[in-house]
Amino acid sequence: MISFGPMVRVFVATQPIDFRKGVHGLVALVAEGLGGKPYSGDVYVFRSKRSDRLKLLVFDGSGMVLARLIRERAP
Repeated sequence: MISFGPMVRVFVATQPIDFRKGVHGLVALVAEGLGGKPYSGDVYVFRSKRSDRLKLLVFDGSGMVLARLIRERAP
């Protein structure tokens, strides 16, 4: 379970991204493409083209955290 404080905002990108992007590429996308502040502590959520994967980017005070979530099909 991932929990955030009560003042944390969550931003969800409406367009899919290239999932080969790593931390630095996503930080640049947030800062330049979305006009956001990647080191503010807010959470940025990105999806893949097939919408079966998510990436969450957040600064936790000591460094950038990049979480990758994959939706699995039930057997």
